[in-house]
Amino acid sequence: MPGNGLSTRIQQFLAPEERSRVDIQGPFHRLAQQMDDILGDGGILKEVIHPGDGPPIPSDASVWVHFSGFLEYSDRPFETTNHMKYPRMMKLGKDMTLFGLTLGLLTMKKGEFSRFLLQPKYAFGDMGCPPLIPPLATVLYEVQVLDFLDSAQVDEFFALSPAEQNAASLSMLVNVVDTERNFGNRCFNKGHYEDAKDRYKQAMCLLKNREPKDEDESKQIMEAQLPLLLNLSFTYLRLEKPNKALRYGQKALKINPKNTKALFRCGQACLDLCDYEKAQDYLIQAQAKKPFDADINNLLKKLAICYKDCLDKEKDMFSKMFNGCSQPANK
Repeated sequence: MPGNGLSTRIQQFLAPEERSRVDIQGPFHRLAQQMDDILGDGGILKEVIHPGDGPPIPSDASVWVHFSGFLEYSDRPFETTNHMKYPRMMKLGKDMTLFGLTLGLLTMKKGEFSRFLLQPKYAFGDMGCPPLIPPLATVLYEVQVLDFLDSAQVDEFFALSPAEQNAASLSMLVNVVDTERNFGNRCFNKGHYEDAKDRYKQAMCLLKNREPKDEDESKQIMEAQLPLLLNLSFTYLRLEKPNKALRYGQKALKINPKNTKALFRCGQACLDLCDYEKAQDYLIQAQAKKPFDADINNLLKKLAICYKDCLDKEKDMFSKMFNGCSQPANK
């Protein structure tokens, strides 16, 4: 640490003219000189390092963010998500509980990277959070917004009673289901397959609990289930549970027997289960609909190799068995 007490990490946050100053002020005090007061009371100061795009994060959003928290004079964070390739989704006000950080996030946009100085009343308060955070600590947070989704309508819908949910318009239900599916897709793309599965299943439950008012509404509900069933089948394949993947793929085929993705997912599941004949049946049907699809054709090639290996092993096993039986008994 330099002689003026300014840690090397805090120095890199400061403008060149600030770094050249040597005085008795603390590093956070000097850093604050180049930050904006977002509330007007000095409690939360912000510096935008890389601006984002689009609208700011709404108050009911669920967010994916990388963040690191620092104490003054410390080069190492007391908490960070940077060790994660994909941080978990957090609901503002529920999973993201630090008041100052939540208020700071409401000023951010997708893709933005900013720093926040939080005074104790917006951070860990008079008591701190022993043993990591001392009493009355001002903290610095680096925050990067990877993505967010507005979940206000979803929250409102789940707050309704089952009867009220069933009385809501079908368009509202479909919007909520689509939002849940989007949540699941974001989780899936970040490798959080268990979270994705839970989101897809939650959306499926909403559709199954709906009492259709007529034949047309019943048809729309079935159509809305199809992408969820396909997503569940794919998710269970990633979770290495081919039996469940096959079950959801077959449910999708009941809705649309000609659906190429459903046939392909069932073929994948059967291949993982070493049921080569069923896998071939599903994949040949899929290939008939999309003869030039690279994924289908590559999986058929893989199937042929696996099937040949299986036959060769069986042939070798029977050969050894019969050779053993043909040997004369020792006298």
